[in-house]
Amino acid sequence: FQPAITVQFPGQKLTPPQRFRGALTFDKETCTACNLCIKACPTACIALEPAIDPATNKRLAKISWYQIDFGKCNYCRLCEEACPTKVKSVWHSLDYELVFNSRDEMVRCWRAGDEFMGVWYDRKTRQWRKPESQIPMHLVPAQKSY
Repeated sequence: FQPAITVQFPGQKLTPPQRFRGALTFDKETCTACNLCIKACPTACIALEPAIDPATNKRLAKISWYQIDFGKCNYCRLCEEACPTKVKSVWHSLDYELVFNSRDEMVRCWRAGDEFMGVWYDRKTRQWRKPESQIPMHLVPAQKSY
């Protein structure tokens, strides 16, 4: 007999293997705005703007905002490999599902104070919005696949 592997979705999710290439995510605290991820990306789905010190008008080793277009991303992992920081600032999470209700939701942006999955810009209301239908993998109890 084998154990049951029924998953009560979306309350439970199966844990994918460690080398799984899920949705890209970003850590704004470790990014040095070096642009190597942008140069490595073959589909040009990444954009960023470095932070500028208002007093000296010089570029800082931090970002003002970071953006990934999931409609263009082919999950090749070259951006993650090009990142020079020891703890990668851009990486593939274990999230194997993303929900997009419009093309605008595919473009995710991370700024100061934004959460794990970023925000998207709604052109109709002209506001930044959180992805409502997204349940990040780290917030759901994992169930081991057999």
